[in-house]
Amino acid sequence: MNTSHDRAAGISSALSSVRERLAAACAAAHRDNDAVTLLPVTKFFPASDVEILYGLGCREFGESREQEASGKVDELAGTLDSADVRWHMIGHLQRNKAKSVVRWASSIHSVDSARLVNALQTAVARAVDDGFRSSALDVILQVSLDGDVHRGGVERDDVSELADLVAGADNLRLSGLMAVPPLGADPDAAFADLQEIHDALVQQHPGATELSAGMTGDLEAAVRHGSTCVRVGTAILGSRPITSPLQSPDHTSHN
Repeated sequence: MNTSHDRAAGISSALSSVRERLAAACAAAHRDNDAVTLLPVTKFFPASDVEILYGLGCREFGESREQEASGKVDELAGTLDSADVRWHMIGHLQRNKAKSVVRWASSIHSVDSARLVNALQTAVARAVDDGFRSSALDVILQVSLDGDVHRGGVERDDVSELADLVAGADNLRLSGLMAVPPLGADPDAAFADLQEIHDALVQQHPGATELSAGMTGDLEAAVRHGSTCVRVGTAILGSRPITSPLQSPDHTSHN
């Protein structure tokens, strides 16, 4: 059985390798290293792994399940400096979970409907009034590159209208776009497509500069096409643990 020391050593080595990959990808794309954030995806992994990553200099973490993430955030409240940590909700979010998620999330990468925008607006306002947060919520719109609504994402033709809705909300901040390449798609082609959609959004909303794109298997392609945030889980923490019977399968993968 691995000891906690073995686990820490393994994560440290894996994180170093991913950081090297990202640095090489940035160099190949003639971009600065600090132009792309590495977002470790800690879903399905224990709070102890987050502590290890924190000790290795990570300050941003990606989660995709409200109940698991809320418990993890609470567990780490007395261990990590909450003012120094940013939690990202990267998975599909149901409207009835908005009230809970806005208590800990700095950013949500998967907003894809007007109803969810309105729910988040209401939830953030309430969280501010109740003292659970003091700042606006960063909203990244998830766009569907293939029109498959089961995998999440707003249709590309509806991005502009949804972006306007977010931009007009007092408690939300339009940050940019996110997408997952279609199943079986060429990553370069998919991310080139996403880059065009993002360029159009930035023309309309100059502050929406974030582009959350790229995971363990395709981060180099994403960096070539302007990604500002790569979501990496497997390459850092290993294969996800076997899920419990209470956990339903993801509709899509975000790491």
